[in-house]
Amino acid sequence: MSRILHNRLRSSLKKSTAWSCFDKRAVAFSIWTGKSMLLYKPIDPIHIPRRKYGMLIARAVRGVLKIRYLVLGGAVGGGMTLNKKYSEWKDGLPDMGWLNDLLPDNDQWNRFTTTLLDAKDRISDQFQIDPRLREAGVERAAELRAWLAQRYEDAVAAAAANNTEPAPQKIQNNLQSRPVPSSIPARGSAEDTAAYEKRVHALQEEVLALQARYQRELQRLEQENRELRQQNMLLRQGRQPPPRKLKRSLIDMYSAVLDELSGWESGEAGRLPRVVVVGDQSAGKTSVLEMIAQARIFPRGAGEMCTRAPVKVTLSEGPYHVAQFRDSSREFDLNKESDLADLRKEVELRMRNSVRGGRTVSSDVIAMSVRGPGLPRMVLVDLPGVISTQTVDMAADTRDAIKQMTRTYMDNPNAIILCIQDGSVDAERSNVTDLVSSCDPQGKRTIFVLTKVDLAEENLANPNRIRRILEGKLFPMKALGYYAVVTGRSRKDDSIQSIREYEERFFRSSKLFKDGLVTPSQVTTRNLSLAVAECFWRMVRATVEQQADAFKAMRFNLETEWKNTFPRQRELDRDELFERARAELLDQSAEVSAVAAAAWERRLQDALWSAAKDRVFAGIYLPAAAQAHDDVALPVMQVKYKHKAAGDVMLAEVDPYDFDFNKFNTVVDIKLREWAERELPTQSVLAGREALREEFSALMARAQDSDPVYEPVKKEAVEEALRRHTWEERAQDVLRVLQLNALQDRCVASRADWDAAVSLMETALKEKLSAVDEELKSLTGPGIREKWLYWQSTSEEQKRRGEVRAELERLGSSRPTLAHDEVVAVRDNLRRRGVEVDNDYIRETWKPVYLKHFLERAQTRARDCKKSFYLYSQQNGTGKECCEVVMFWRVSATLRTTANALRQQIGNREAARLDRDLREVLDEMAGDPELKQKLLSGRRVELAEELKRVRQVQEKLEEFIEALNKEK
Repeated sequence: MSRILHNRLRSSLKKSTAWSCFDKRAVAFSIWTGKSMLLYKPIDPIHIPRRKYGMLIARAVRGVLKIRYLVLGGAVGGGMTLNKKYSEWKDGLPDMGWLNDLLPDNDQWNRFTTTLLDAKDRISDQFQIDPRLREAGVERAAELRAWLAQRYEDAVAAAAANNTEPAPQKIQNNLQSRPVPSSIPARGSAEDTAAYEKRVHALQEEVLALQARYQRELQRLEQENRELRQQNMLLRQGRQPPPRKLKRSLIDMYSAVLDELSGWESGEAGRLPRVVVVGDQSAGKTSVLEMIAQARIFPRGAGEMCTRAPVKVTLSEGPYHVAQFRDSSREFDLNKESDLADLRKEVELRMRNSVRGGRTVSSDVIAMSVRGPGLPRMVLVDLPGVISTQTVDMAADTRDAIKQMTRTYMDNPNAIILCIQDGSVDAERSNVTDLVSSCDPQGKRTIFVLTKVDLAEENLANPNRIRRILEGKLFPMKALGYYAVVTGRSRKDDSIQSIREYEERFFRSSKLFKDGLVTPSQVTTRNLSLAVAECFWRMVRATVEQQADAFKAMRFNLETEWKNTFPRQRELDRDELFERARAELLDQSAEVSAVAAAAWERRLQDALWSAAKDRVFAGIYLPAAAQAHDDVALPVMQVKYKHKAAGDVMLAEVDPYDFDFNKFNTVVDIKLREWAERELPTQSVLAGREALREEFSALMARAQDSDPVYEPVKKEAVEEALRRHTWEERAQDVLRVLQLNALQDRCVASRADWDAAVSLMETALKEKLSAVDEELKSLTGPGIREKWLYWQSTSEEQKRRGEVRAELERLGSSRPTLAHDEVVAVRDNLRRRGVEVDNDYIRETWKPVYLKHFLERAQTRARDCKKSFYLYSQQNGTGKECCEVVMFWRVSATLRTTANALRQQIGNREAARLDRDLREVLDEMAGDPELKQKLLSGRRVELAEELKRVRQVQEKLEEFIEALNKEK
């Protein structure tokens, strides 16, 4: 009964729940459609107006709230974005902190205001009223003074109130800030008003101009600041900022072409125009050049040769009078005496450095440029003066070398020869005029200069001689022009200006002018420099196109030869090949540290054994074995000799010797310790250096893509670095301690160590036995096999050695040194056979014979000891039968310990020190052109070098021609 009631109650609850849900849906549907889902009748909206309007208000409020959230979210997000943009914009602004250094601070502004107040007081006290204003009356003057006082007070008050740093771009016209009192112009005349307005207008324009100037300066500084910031960012990123391309002058461009051609051996190289200054020694060549350059730039000596090398001077016009060497960045201010002294010292130093190998003069060109206002544009080459007599201080070929150098420069068909002749000496003593006439017989490119005319006028009684010289009738040479100059009064302290004034005064008062012997255009260095510059540029314009075509044809021929001879190779010049060799070598040097430890130790052990095996045999093993035999030797048992049919006698075969193991071990301990204390550390360091050398060689051999043309560079650099490399001194002390500790261990711990020691002993004995067999073969001659197969024969000396060897082998002695009785017995037996030898000859032959027998017996003992490790281990290392194996094990363990220590030293210190030495060697080689030319040679390198230079010259020539055409 209860279950039935429960089921009915549950079904009624379900129905009521379903009905409630349905009722809610029906009400909602009724509100929006106006129809009833229950009664299927229209619902009157009047009955439910509040619910309908309430729902509408609720939806409107929900929309407003939604819009609020959207507005708030957008405002917050937009504010964050705006803040971020503002931060980025602010970070992008240039740093204007430099304005703090330009604009006045508070103290300076206060001092300025105080100055204004003082100026106001002084102006008030000393103000002079214009007479026209005085006529207008005292009252108008008082008002004007009061107005000016008020203007100053307002300015001071404004400055004190602001108390800030004024910016240049915010300068305002204070004259417009306050109107002029109307009473002042009203009371004056029309002229006063116009004058006042004119002054105000002028002040306004001045202020505006000042403001514009500050604005332009600010913009320029901001632009420079941006460029600096950009360069700073590039440097932080590891990139170099692009260099500024400066506009060079024509003469600088032409001088760069001549610099490229310096030292060129081709016939086309020296055909570009230049002014060659030649003359006898002390004729005044350098003085003329200094007058043209308007500076005392060359060193001087009293009667001594000063110019020892060609000096190429490029003259150009510039705002400042400065000089600079081609390979230096320092500029010498020619207006400062200290810089002039430094310049002269530098020229003298470069000349002395260029003279090497005991020579007096050099062909190395010293290039420098001189710029200054009013300088003519040209290139001059000052050559050493021609001499007629050599002194004992000069080299034997000085005179011929100077003449050959001078002729080389003058043989250029486009060179302008500036022939300098000393006017104070006899014309017959001239050496240079004949040389000039032989190079330029027609005088189409020669300019004759007569120096020291003042001395000539004083010393010569006949002035017509000077006239004949300047007319070209005295010397057997022709010239384009003849000039007379005065280059000073032989005083070192005279300036160029004083010399020029002296020259002008002399020619104004000279008889040459007064008598009409010389025209004004033929005198003074000023006229000379203008004429030389004009001739130079005329020659340049006439020949530069032809020279450019010649270099273009030369380039085509060289490129064709390269393509046909080296079709698949790059055109690398000597410097590029050296840089490639340097890079490869440094990469291989870095690979040394990456070598495996096992490979290092194998290589080091081999190197150590190669260095120590002779010492181990000759200084330790053989002496110890000899003393062990000698101490237990028994008396030799001799028997009577019995005559045979051949007449020979036989010595009884008795083995009278035993082996003293205690003595052997004692001697081995002593000699091993002496070896470890004295020789082994040094031998170990040498072995380590040899291992480094072998590893470098192996690394270079494994480089498959290495170009063989720069292998000599790599080999020379490695050899020089290894010669310079020294092992650390304290490393030998460390090795000595490790080696002494390793030799103290006499117990072989494992079978592997025992077998390794036996193998080392057998290998060493085999190598030594092979060397002894070769020695015996060279002493006694070839054997039967060599005689029959290779048709070799023995000499008389070898036959006698063979007889002695056979007799010694029949003796059967096992002593390292023969007793006297044994030597006598062998000598008597050989005498009966007709062989005469002395005792020393027998003992000398006995040494290799005994050593061969000893090594053979030692090999037998080594084979026997190879199976005795079990017995040795049972005796706990106290057994003495295989003491030789133990000795070799001690040596092997010491060398193994040494190899490990050397490997650690190489990895920790020596590889880095060797790499540093290698870098130093490469840097020195990079600065030695002669060594690079010696190591990098061959037609491939020479052709690439020539092709590179031709291209550079052609490009510079084309650039110069383009600029020259623009100037035209």
